[in-house]
Amino acid sequence: MAFITANWNPLGEAFYRKSELYEMCWNLRDGLRDCLVSAAPYGGPIALLREPHKRSPSSRPQLEIYSASGVGIASFPWKSGPVVHLGWTVSDELLCIQEDGSVLIYDLFGSFKRHFSMGQEVVQSQVLEAKVFHSPYGTGVAIVTGSSRFTLATNIDDLKLRRLPEVPGLQGKPSCWVVLNQERQTKVLLSNGPEIYILDSTSCTAVCPPGLGPQAGSIVHMSVSFRYKYLALFTDSGHLWTGPSHLQDKMSEVDTKKSTPPKQMVWCRRPKSQQPSVVLMWDRLLMVAGVCNDTIQFPTEDQCVLVGELDGVRIISSANQELLQEVPLVCQDIFKIASMAPGALLLEAHREYEKSSQKADEYLREIKEQSMLGEAVRQCVEAAGHEYNTDTQKSLMRAASFGKCFLTDFSPDLFVSTCRELRVLNAVRESSVGLPLTHTQFKQMTLQVLIDRLVYRQFYPLAIEICRYLKIPDYQGVSRVLKHWASCKVQQKDLSDEAIARTVCLKVGDSPGVSYSHIAAKAYECGRTELAIKLLDFEARSGEQVPLLLKMKRSQLALSKAVESGDTDLVYTVVTYLKNEMNRGDFFMTLRNQPVALSLYRQFCKLQEQETLKDLYNQDDDHQELGNYYVTASYREKRLENRLSLLQSAVDEYNKAKNEFSAKATEEEMRLLRFQRKLDDEKGAGLLELSLQATMEALLALGLHKQAEQLYRDFRVPDKRYWWLKLKSLAEKEEWEELEKFSKSKKSPIGYLAFVDVCMKSNNTYEAKKYVSKVTPEQRVKAHLAISDLEGAADAATERRNESEMAAVLSRCSTSDRLLIDRLNRARACAVKK
Repeated sequence: MAFITANWNPLGEAFYRKSELYEMCWNLRDGLRDCLVSAAPYGGPIALLREPHKRSPSSRPQLEIYSASGVGIASFPWKSGPVVHLGWTVSDELLCIQEDGSVLIYDLFGSFKRHFSMGQEVVQSQVLEAKVFHSPYGTGVAIVTGSSRFTLATNIDDLKLRRLPEVPGLQGKPSCWVVLNQERQTKVLLSNGPEIYILDSTSCTAVCPPGLGPQAGSIVHMSVSFRYKYLALFTDSGHLWTGPSHLQDKMSEVDTKKSTPPKQMVWCRRPKSQQPSVVLMWDRLLMVAGVCNDTIQFPTEDQCVLVGELDGVRIISSANQELLQEVPLVCQDIFKIASMAPGALLLEAHREYEKSSQKADEYLREIKEQSMLGEAVRQCVEAAGHEYNTDTQKSLMRAASFGKCFLTDFSPDLFVSTCRELRVLNAVRESSVGLPLTHTQFKQMTLQVLIDRLVYRQFYPLAIEICRYLKIPDYQGVSRVLKHWASCKVQQKDLSDEAIARTVCLKVGDSPGVSYSHIAAKAYECGRTELAIKLLDFEARSGEQVPLLLKMKRSQLALSKAVESGDTDLVYTVVTYLKNEMNRGDFFMTLRNQPVALSLYRQFCKLQEQETLKDLYNQDDDHQELGNYYVTASYREKRLENRLSLLQSAVDEYNKAKNEFSAKATEEEMRLLRFQRKLDDEKGAGLLELSLQATMEALLALGLHKQAEQLYRDFRVPDKRYWWLKLKSLAEKEEWEELEKFSKSKKSPIGYLAFVDVCMKSNNTYEAKKYVSKVTPEQRVKAHLAISDLEGAADAATERRNESEMAAVLSRCSTSDRLLIDRLNRARACAVKK
């Protein structure tokens, strides 16, 4: 345990340690001198702009991007304007803020993404200083211009510029300033000599930090903690004031005995720690000042850059990178000299057990007597998470596993999850990956964000292995990684379309949540249309294929895919697109090659676009359908002349189609219309638009029998239909004499039972009896029964010796007709014998 605590430095009640993260892989000849440097938090990448003040076209500054371990990612000459500040967004995109207020955004690989401006007035006044900050709204940018005005953009993804009020008496840039986030509001805290102001959207307020007397002098440097909770102020007299960022309390005031302002000042605080500290850096000196008025001093040889983290400070030099942090309490309890904490005893017990020493049992008994074995296991597991050295991690986890064996009700979840998380963290901390995350940062970042960062850096195999190892659901893990990998793969220009399509299909396969259409869209954006089409062949959902094919102007293929899908809505979508994009002739020719699409389009036109339907039939020389179209169109016309004209066109088309029946039927419709109009003009009969049968019924109802007979002859109406129509009409009008004359005009083609029935419907038995004698013998029984003449019905049935007719008569007889019943029964018996 002694060697672990060798690099611990006490500061008040806390200890601080420096752990080496990497020996940097880069080769910087001049170190970090004359460089603008920015490193992203959470073990993020490092950006260097060498000699940013070079203006010569022949010798431009070089912008370089490295991983946290110094592995080169991108490098290119800076060809834009002078850069004032570099910063990173929460998604690891590089912001380059120029003197003219332009902010250029690059991705991790140096590809330009977009740019925006901090306002037109900045172009003239120039940016003097700038800062990139992170808030609940996203990544923000703050600048101070030559006119001593501050401008804020709290979220660069939803750009809204805010120009803050003027600061009284401020000339040029302030002595120092920071951005604060308080109560979901973004403010600027600045000092102008001995005076301190807070700027918000509407006001500029002078403030005075508690306990900072006039003897402290002017404030020349200030720093806010990682989560904006604490504030540090450094004065020109060498005093360091610390307190909450709301400036209502004071935590400490330390005399650093340094009159020159530090080059950098960063907070170093472990979450939940009550002993926060500030790290100050001068040439060749690093100082840690805490609230206890003590300091720790580390000599430095090279120029360094401090990067504030959630639970410490990264110290980056040209040779190596270290993490300065407060030693977590659980690590202090276990590794502190002569510690009797349960975790320390368990660790010692395991060491003795590995030596086969009986002291292991003594240590275990001591822990058990205190009933602290579960706490000891928990301490070892928690401490292992905070350790960066893998040997120390293994030692602690083995001790925890050893202690766990003597517990019956201990849940293994914490132990198992910590083992898995440490394995993941150790993998991403490798120099080749360069993500030096602590366990605390990992928990804050979440596993999902870590996978995203690995994918963004194109560490696809590692990301997939982590997803499988941690058993993340496919749609959140492997499938999502494969989707990003495939989207990147299609951008490789050194491989053929066929090779890329085959590789993507082989790797992705049927992975759930991976859309080939999404990958194809990326290929199309890169100008690889043929590759996109090949990838779309692997897409199982036609609804995803078709929109992209239309976007790629492959309308014929899109139509084929839509038809194959059997989805009518999809077919209609493609057809509508083609109609808007093509000229009419090409559109119709395209549809002719797809009968299903053509049929659906015809159905659509019948409901929505009648004129288009006519053009469609003309294009195909479909005379039969054209005739049908003219007939249908004729019924929408109000004027008879127009209707007759359309019907004549229909006749011509039917003749061309050699459809004699339809042509003749249409001609007869025209004759009927002319006849109806003539009668309407002469009699005002209101016959127009009635059918032939309805017209004849109307004529008979009006008493226009001659005209009805004319229609009967002209249109060769069947005799039976005409007799029925006239019979019903005369009976309804109760013109019994005319009815009798009509019955005698010639032999009835419908028989005379119909006359009996219509008379009885009008309850006229007298008239009905006139026709009973004319009824044929086969229907005579029915006629007698219709007029309730049971005697006559019985005679007719007996005469025909028909058993079923006799039974029908018997069913109508009542008990009072005893003689008739007996007669019919005797007749039935005789009929049966014969």
